[in-house]
Amino acid sequence: MDLSFYTSPLSEEIRAEGEAKGQARGEAKGQARSLLRMLELRGVDVPPEARQKITGCDDTELLDHWFSRAVTATSVEEIFTEG
Repeated sequence: MDLSFYTSPLSEEIRAEGEAKGQARGEAKGQARSLLRMLELRGVDVPPEARQKITGCDDTELLDHWFSRAVTATSVEEIFTEG
């Protein structure tokens, strides 16, 4: 059985892409967890729909933006609303 594909440049590239995607997902998951913890500590109610929006987000820049807003937000709506 020829296993040379598993050590080929293409295989290495595919593996690196998969690792990068997994790392990005893990980072987003950690940011979402931190955001929810911030809201919890501040006593901000997070309805299920908002919790799903936060945990389902894989955009780390957006999660960072929401986290910055969570520092002073008094409601979850303030986190998502621009302006």
